[in-house]
Amino acid sequence: QVQLVESGGGLVQAGGSLRLSCAASGSIFSIDAMGWYRQAPGKQRELVATITRDDNTNYADSVKGRFTISRDNAKNTVYLQMNSLKPEDTAVYYCNALLTPAWPRYNKYYWGQGTQVTVSS
Repeated sequence: QVQLVESGGGLVQAGGSLRLSCAASGSIFSIDAMGWYRQAPGKQRELVATITRDDNTNYADSVKGRFTISRDNAKNTVYLQMNSLKPEDTAVYYCNALLTPAWPRYNKYYWGQGTQVTVSS
């Protein structure tokens, strides 16, 4: 059973920083792209950042220059370093991975359970 487990959310003041982590566990054959999405109350889930296995990254315009996505392939883990946080960054942050389990061996997207990030003004 493959699982994505996020950690690192919390409450922070505007201008502060947080680091999110997401570890994939279970019988995994390979992981392609990984990423972070977020969903604020009353809004649709939106892309924050993605990273390929070769470390090619993509960011939403709203977080460019403030957030950095990275991954550790040996640990099947993706990180999101969030700096200069703003109240509008408040949301539930979800980890996402395009992953091939050991069986059945075809890739599909997996999601974590989400972690709350709250930025106070």
